[in-house]
Amino acid sequence: MIRPKKHLGQHFLTDQNIAVKIVDQLSNEVNAVIEVGAGTGMLTKHLLPRYSDRFWIVEIDRESVAYLHIHYPQLYDHLIEGDFLKTDLSTFTDNKLAIIGNFPYNIGSQILFHILNYKNTVSEVVCMIQKEVAERIASPCGNKTYGILSVLLQAYFDIDYCFTVNENVFNPPPKVKSAVIRLKRNEISSLQCNEVLFKKIVKAGFNQRRKTLRNALREMISAEIMENQVFNKRAEQLNVQDFVALTQLIENHPKFP
Repeated sequence: MIRPKKHLGQHFLTDQNIAVKIVDQLSNEVNAVIEVGAGTGMLTKHLLPRYSDRFWIVEIDRESVAYLHIHYPQLYDHLIEGDFLKTDLSTFTDNKLAIIGNFPYNIGSQILFHILNYKNTVSEVVCMIQKEVAERIASPCGNKTYGILSVLLQAYFDIDYCFTVNENVFNPPPKVKSAVIRLKRNEISSLQCNEVLFKKIVKAGFNQRRKTLRNALREMISAEIMENQVFNKRAEQLNVQDFVALTQLIENHPKFP
């Protein structure tokens, strides 16, 4: 029997109780559900009865696809062999799309950034990722783990750190702990600022997080606003609304009009 191999940093979950617990984090108030990287179908077996014809899998590994075709033939038309990072999520539904999966450690952040591109389509995300990354995403401002992904995701989603998962429930066991987090789309349809500039400011601020914003953002602020007290702070001291206000400030006084 074909069994998928470890692929793209994937560690396959082997504990059914954990699988059920993960699936239970997802609501039934969605129009479609996509499982990312189903592997051996540990989550699939619990998702399929709940969501039926509203359920799809996007899997890049050919061995996993072959395995899933054998064990879940009813998913034939709903099993997509391809790269989730290149998948147009708007083709599944206009809104209330849920994403779930055991995300590979080495591309977990990339998957979440891709989901951000469809923030008005995706209403929920339940994912198992490296514990360190999960803590970073859920971290409040002022915390040393607070960073780019924290701000960009918290701008559009409410984040819940659900539970920690030990190494011994995976094959092969990873060298680090994992965690399950839930993202639920908030009520903000758009930020009250230039969202492209917002993202640029957040990235620039945290790319030089030890510096004050005055130094980290020097290339995009004008001399007339440089003395504003906000620029004495570091990026980790600003919450989402602070970054929105900062973006408005810079947007209204651009150094390079």
